[in-house]
Amino acid sequence: MREYKADVIEKKWQAVWEETGIHRTDEDESKPKFYALEQFPYPSGEGLHMGHTRVYSIGDVVARFRKMNGYRVLHVMGADAFGLPAENAAIQRGVNPRDWTLQNMERIKREQTLIGASYDWDRYISTCLPEYYKFNQWLFLLFYERGLAYRKKAQVNWCPQCSTVLANEQVENGKCWRCDSEVMRKNLEQWFLRITDYAERLLEGLDRLPKWPDKVKAMQRNWIGKSKGAHITFPIPEIDEKVTVFTTRPDTLFGVSYMVLAPEHPLVPKLIEGKETKDTILSFIEQMKKQSEIERTANDTEKIGRFTGAYAEHPLTGKQVPIWVANYVLMDYGTGAVMGVPAHDERDFEFAKKYDLPIHVVIQPSEEKGKVDSLEEAYIEDGVLVNSGPFDGMPNREAIGVIADHLAEHGLGGPTVNYRLRDWLISRQRYWGTPIPMVYCDDCGTVPVPKEELPVLLPDDIVFDGKRNPLTTSETFVQTSCPKCGKPAKRETDTMDTFVDSSWYFLRYTDAKNDELPFAKEKADQWMAVDEYIGGIEHAVLHLLYSRFFTKVLYDAGLVSVDEPFTSLLTQGMVLKDGAKMSKSKGNVVSPLEIIQRYGADTARLFILFAAPPDRDLDWSDTGVEGSYRFLNRVWRLIVQNEALFKQEIKDEKIQSSEAKELRRQLHQAIQKVTHEIGERNHFNTAISAIMKLVNELYSYPEDRERGIFKEALLRLVQLLAPMVPHITEELWNIMGQQGSVHLSAWPTYDPEALVQDEIEIVVQINGKIKEKLVVSAQADKSEIEKQAFSQEKIQSLIAGKTVRKVIVVPGRLINIVV
Repeated sequence: MREYKADVIEKKWQAVWEETGIHRTDEDESKPKFYALEQFPYPSGEGLHMGHTRVYSIGDVVARFRKMNGYRVLHVMGADAFGLPAENAAIQRGVNPRDWTLQNMERIKREQTLIGASYDWDRYISTCLPEYYKFNQWLFLLFYERGLAYRKKAQVNWCPQCSTVLANEQVENGKCWRCDSEVMRKNLEQWFLRITDYAERLLEGLDRLPKWPDKVKAMQRNWIGKSKGAHITFPIPEIDEKVTVFTTRPDTLFGVSYMVLAPEHPLVPKLIEGKETKDTILSFIEQMKKQSEIERTANDTEKIGRFTGAYAEHPLTGKQVPIWVANYVLMDYGTGAVMGVPAHDERDFEFAKKYDLPIHVVIQPSEEKGKVDSLEEAYIEDGVLVNSGPFDGMPNREAIGVIADHLAEHGLGGPTVNYRLRDWLISRQRYWGTPIPMVYCDDCGTVPVPKEELPVLLPDDIVFDGKRNPLTTSETFVQTSCPKCGKPAKRETDTMDTFVDSSWYFLRYTDAKNDELPFAKEKADQWMAVDEYIGGIEHAVLHLLYSRFFTKVLYDAGLVSVDEPFTSLLTQGMVLKDGAKMSKSKGNVVSPLEIIQRYGADTARLFILFAAPPDRDLDWSDTGVEGSYRFLNRVWRLIVQNEALFKQEIKDEKIQSSEAKELRRQLHQAIQKVTHEIGERNHFNTAISAIMKLVNELYSYPEDRERGIFKEALLRLVQLLAPMVPHITEELWNIMGQQGSVHLSAWPTYDPEALVQDEIEIVVQINGKIKEKLVVSAQADKSEIEKQAFSQEKIQSLIAGKTVRKVIVVPGRLINIVV
């Protein structure tokens, strides 16, 4: 009997698949489409890890399953190839980031091939190549033309270690998401994309994504942060200015006892000019620059502030309201100004107590009077208004709308909606990214590079010293001519945030060779939206939100026909070892290549798919891997031992024996289960479990029973396994003498009638103890089961001379005779 040699088989079929082009995309539009996509990797120097293997195995099962079910499938891969690690490698190793990246890309492609992934390599994209980033620039200009890209001076998050700006989403607990360095604040001219224009649509669209995990949708809703309330204008007579605050609680307006501005607020210098507080305030502002937004606003951060010495005027009472600056108010959120209502806000109460500020009660419970002296904490419950002029006695929830409308009628503010979401800062002071296609001319100002002159290429004559933006060191890049007047001008030296690259790459795959446009609309319309998108939940706010934003902009521009990019989202769990995330520092890393070399890719895939549902964390188990390898050997032996059967022609076989009928039922039950678990639930572990049960049934099938159903079951077994373990099933399909590839064969269908059992076995109990087993018709009712049980000689002898007090029948399970 021939031996199962995984390494030989896998190399053989990978070569055949490449030679025959079996994975090229079928564009037959008479078939339904299915777009299966795994998030593309960053080509680091470390190659693939087990988390990658899990993602690619999941995606490959989905793609192969749909192909066998008659779909035209788009299943593609690429490299998210720009980014800091390549630039850091250039600094540390003295190599060109392009060379380092391209080497790593080739390595990862080889490793993805070893896994057996069914990608259409003809559509492979790399975001660091000019043929791709040309269209990053093209799309940036589209955004600019539509008023969605703009430049402004702003306080930004600055990572001193990476020497670049970070978007708010890239600051995690006050630290850089990539290098974990403390983030500081800095004023720079930066390019932004106006994602806030799409805040409401990004929020609304989440309600149309039923196949997204609730957790991801909740994270996006929280990040967008919609708040309904009112904007209120407070005059500042001494400098002849006004300041606007946003509040969700206009019902507490009469309780305002102070106002707080962000230290960065542009009115602060005017307010403190000539005041004794000036030096104190300026020192405080410098102190705040060294703290990240996260640090300043964290719940456990002490709220500290300084009085400016200036006063605003209450818009309804005319009373003076002292103006403070404090750490907990941010210029980038709301208007950079908040009103302080200590009686009815916990944070304001804490601040007022600390600095001995007045506390005015304006809401009290309906049944009792509230007193300032009695407030040991803020009263934040509902009630009725007091000390609120014409609004006294009004329920506070009703007063929210009434007071907002009153402000609007008198030109003092009015109802409004606020969002936590900020515009997307895309400027990065690094080399290895897409150059922003803008030119600065002394005469013409800011001028976009014409689309026909794209791409603006990255130069080679740059210096990597880790101390400055490398693009500023290239005179050939910086010095250019103005596209409008032709006079000397300078190029923008910032590059784009690499999340721009991944915000539309799924569209490029639909038309990957187009050198005129990012993609043709008719090509995108053939495939979009992505039917199953697979990747980590760590991208819930960053990549997934930006991709949705890009898609909506492109929809508005008439370039696509969908406004949501991903119909279904599968966020896979992590791969753990001994309950902990795999990491080099813990010494618990398992290399996919080591497993492939020892057991084969099919074993690695089978274990990963079987060990846990895809959205759960998976704990690596060496014994589990060995068990998966043994199972594949069982399947191998089952087919090879019966190889001769496939050379026989079995015609018009009638299934008569109970064993053959049961095998047929088990086979069709397996087909039904596997089809449902893969196609409807993405629960590959339970699909594999159903296949294992079928294998056990095949091993126990008597050799002297009908061979036709046995032969059919072996064929269907290999087809059911094919999406999970593509190499061994291709070899077995070949051994069985079948034409073509198993992966191009039609997925088995089940016969509902075959699922019906003719006979079942039930337990016969006497006084709750099992005494006999009985085979009855599956359709037998209670009286028939009772009749057959009492007709058994063994049962008759056991109850002889005894009184039967009760008979309990549970159809399909048991009969209990109580004597």
